[in-house]
Amino acid sequence: MKLITTLLAALVLLPFAHAAESKTPEEKIVALGLALPATTPAIANYIPAVRTGNLVFLSGQIARGADGKFLTGKVGRDVTEEQAVGAARTCALQLLAALKREVGDLSKVKRIVRVGGFVNCTDDFTTQPKVINGASDLLVAVFGENGKHARAAIGVNALPAGAPVEVELVAELHE
Repeated sequence: MKLITTLLAALVLLPFAHAAESKTPEEKIVALGLALPATTPAIANYIPAVRTGNLVFLSGQIARGADGKFLTGKVGRDVTEEQAVGAARTCALQLLAALKREVGDLSKVKRIVRVGGFVNCTDDFTTQPKVINGASDLLVAVFGENGKHARAAIGVNALPAGAPVEVELVAELHE
């Protein structure tokens, strides 16, 4: 009898467990208390996204504040590591907005393939990977295991508009 009760309880709870697991990426973003920002036009002679086969290459994004202005500063001098992590997370949200604009629905994403992260930092700043974790952690929170990706985290002496962080990514779509 105990086995039957256990099986019945599992059958009753199964749809709820599946519903929690089957949240769309957009629903997961909302559950994190976040929202995809409006996309903005490119600031130079490039396009935000290029599709080839089932891959989408997204141009680098530099973080914009709530006022729409670019965040600026050099990490290790003007910007703390924690602020830079937040900027990388904002870059990832902007990338997801650009990706959604390109493909229409983030559920079409099979996996995040690669992330490139650039940190405008002082010569003695050496925790670029921690900064780019702001983007990587968000992608894993939104896509789960399929959000895990290959990555580069590189320190540079300057970025466009004086940004502290720039992040780019490659996503694979379902066929």
